[in-house]
Amino acid sequence: MTRAAVFDVDGTLVDTNHLHVTAWWEALRQAGHRVPMHAVHRAVGLGSEDLVAHLLGDERDKDEDDRLSAAHKALYGQYFDRLPALEDAGPLLRRLRSDGWTVVLATSASGAELSALRRAIDADDVIAATASSDDVEEGKPAPEPVEHALELAGALAERSVFVGDTVWDMRAGRRAGVRCVGVLCGGIPRADLVEAGAEAVYADPAALLASLADSPLA
Repeated sequence: MTRAAVFDVDGTLVDTNHLHVTAWWEALRQAGHRVPMHAVHRAVGLGSEDLVAHLLGDERDKDEDDRLSAAHKALYGQYFDRLPALEDAGPLLRRLRSDGWTVVLATSASGAELSALRRAIDADDVIAATASSDDVEEGKPAPEPVEHALELAGALAERSVFVGDTVWDMRAGRRAGVRCVGVLCGGIPRADLVEAGAEAVYADPAALLASLADSPLA
């Protein structure tokens, strides 16, 4: 039976979380909102609409949401030609594919942003499918992104593992019924990832690759 290795992308395979923090902080600042960078960092991993709601609350002017999202996208887009993959991100995916896993991405990115991320990873030859924000009604921490990734892979939840870097990833994976692996390269503390559902936590893709034989992806 098919077994799926589902991966978040931002902060998990590509070192982009702090670029997102800067772009969101500046988009919010330009619109007159003073939001601490640490609060923005904790919200990264949510889809744009959910991130704005999380930071500004339900009493915000919701007509402003699209403008904030567009400003973030324009600011973040300046980095598309130089997004840095995390060490051994591509080799990890290739190793898993050679070990018989179906590799699927589950990300809130789409369009040109997703293309830029995939170029950075440079492992399209082993990525079977991608579940993007365009494909689901609800983003993480709802289980739908992970569930859709499993559908694309043709895999059952009990035979699958989700790797991510945020509490939103871990909550989404747990709700989808898959085993969850956390990585610290997105900047979220180990204890928070474990509390949110991570069965194991590694420093980054390189550390996971080095410890693969003893991991949930063995």
